[in-house]
Amino acid sequence: MSSRKRVVGVDVGGTFTDLFILDEGDRSVSIVKVPSTRGEEAVGFMNGIQRASGADGAAASIGTIIHGTTVGTNALLERKGARTGLITTRGFGDVLEMRRRDRPQTWGLRGNYVPVVPRNLRREVDERVLADGTIHTEVDLEQVEQCAQSLLAEGCEAICIFFINSYANPANEAAAARRVRALWPNACVTASTEVLPEIREFERVSTASLNASLQPVVGGYLNRLENDLRSQGFGGQLMIVQSNGGVMSRQTACELPVRTALSGPAAGVIACAAVAQAAGYPNVITGDIGGTSFDVSLVADGRVALADQTSIAFGMVVRTPMIQIETIGAGGGSIAAVDASGMLRVGPESAGSRPGPACYGRGNPYPTVTDANVLLGRIAAQRPLGGGLLGKLDVALAHKAIQTYVAEPLGLDVLAAAEAILTVANAKMAGALRLVSIEKGHDPRKFAYMPFGGGGGLHVCAMMRETGVATAIVPRYPGVTSALGCVMADLRHDAVRTINQSLDEADFGQLRELADALHAKCDAHMKSANVAIETVREEIFLDMLYQGQTHTVSVPVARENLDAQAIATAFELAYQAEFGRLLPGIPVRMLNLRYALIGVRPKFDLRLLAPPPGGAALALGTQRVYADGTWLDAPRYARLDLPVGSRIRGPAVFEQPDTTVWLEPGFVASTDEHGNLILQFE
Repeated sequence: MSSRKRVVGVDVGGTFTDLFILDEGDRSVSIVKVPSTRGEEAVGFMNGIQRASGADGAAASIGTIIHGTTVGTNALLERKGARTGLITTRGFGDVLEMRRRDRPQTWGLRGNYVPVVPRNLRREVDERVLADGTIHTEVDLEQVEQCAQSLLAEGCEAICIFFINSYANPANEAAAARRVRALWPNACVTASTEVLPEIREFERVSTASLNASLQPVVGGYLNRLENDLRSQGFGGQLMIVQSNGGVMSRQTACELPVRTALSGPAAGVIACAAVAQAAGYPNVITGDIGGTSFDVSLVADGRVALADQTSIAFGMVVRTPMIQIETIGAGGGSIAAVDASGMLRVGPESAGSRPGPACYGRGNPYPTVTDANVLLGRIAAQRPLGGGLLGKLDVALAHKAIQTYVAEPLGLDVLAAAEAILTVANAKMAGALRLVSIEKGHDPRKFAYMPFGGGGGLHVCAMMRETGVATAIVPRYPGVTSALGCVMADLRHDAVRTINQSLDEADFGQLRELADALHAKCDAHMKSANVAIETVREEIFLDMLYQGQTHTVSVPVARENLDAQAIATAFELAYQAEFGRLLPGIPVRMLNLRYALIGVRPKFDLRLLAPPPGGAALALGTQRVYADGTWLDAPRYARLDLPVGSRIRGPAVFEQPDTTVWLEPGFVASTDEHGNLILQFE
């Protein structure tokens, strides 16, 4: 094991597969970018690993691979999950389809929704557990077996078992799961209480059924990936990034694939939080500009914000801790068009990576944000992103697309039309920044902004102007920040259990025993990863509310404070902070106990990312850039060669293999000791 010194983070995107390699032997870092293969993500992954393995192509020198995967998310969005059956309590077969009686569009008489498990694949059996956990009717296991056999005959690859009120007593559901597992031909059997033993039936059945539909897809992908890695000599550990920003073992990911949804953006936020904290900015707004979307998150006091649930798409609710990320359709591939009212719109439609922007020359005739940046000279067509992996970009095709679909319909000069595309795109992205800051009660002027992704550096100054953010931090490798986050992420496992008790009547001895049980469950998952951990810490939260309320507040408590007085005090502090007042005289209830076990992995000094000593901030030449109605001769710099302490005034263009940074006039950029570019108003 001592010879395996390298840790590799891998993030598979729509256009590129990014790798960040940390060599723990000589304390060096490097990056690799290879083209992604949509639908065959393992191809780009393995190509990247071969590049990262050195001249001999052997993976034996790699000790740990941490992978942020979009396979599960893509399968859900594209409705390509496995054919899945559902066994549930008689009379509750339509819970999955009824949802919360919400609708895709607020107005209108028509709508459409197809649940992940269609009605003909839902089976009902006789059983009933009451809300207090009393078993009213024992489960009929013969019916369960008959239902499972019929679902197999229907071609189901996976099955979900969901019984009403099983959160209060899982005995019936567990018995049914044992019977099904005895006859099911694979391991793709999900019991809802194994995924989410929490009150509220729709959220539980939705999360469990999505988990079941992903087990064959994600499990098959990860098993093939590990086999391919082993065949190349890899003898280390393969770990997977979760949506909560932590990592888990491959085995756990195969068992609970729903926890991988949105894991790629989550890894990027983890990296940004660490980089910003090291640079002296604990408050930061992150913005990931990719080919299709703009993903925004907020980090306050060095802590990322977690949400209890999210919707992957309408009706696809996943209730598991996730980093709060707001997404809008504004990326490099977002298509610009003039609508029937004569308004210029950008996104949400995207050219994606295939065929990509018009300038790629792959048959897309419509203009995109990337085409506008190319035409205006902010991206050098002869030196495109990815170190030339995409070949040279065609400025003429970008010109033609913008001229035909934007300039002529609006009666504008083609350059003015290109600037208009960027103005609209920037306004949309700035709106997303306000959504996670101002609309959540945060003043963006008290935060730094950290752009990452392939397009983040091109729009950084515009975001500062639009939102009033005074400082921006462009990390050393913006285009591979999510891969860096994979390397930096800690092990984390979350568990939840519904308790639904009045604070005055609670048995706090049982509460402490429940915390111990959740600790044991999370600890078993953590040990399955078999990787080095420096320290272990726990986080305990109670979902609490006043009697008669529906929505809860999250109340942090320490294990030693699991008593009535301490919990009551913590609840009042949390409720006052959330709503600005208390409701004295109304009884308080505890709904759920949430537990997180975090294994802190060894960290590397981020100063390893800094450029080597020596060197000078010398321009490589000039680049013609069109801005504010005029052409400018902007000095062009090799960003990775800039020494610590460099200070450069805009206009300027900074190029590196994974991104381009456009520094507008009126801004100044300096290089800090971690290799970050710190941008401020001049």
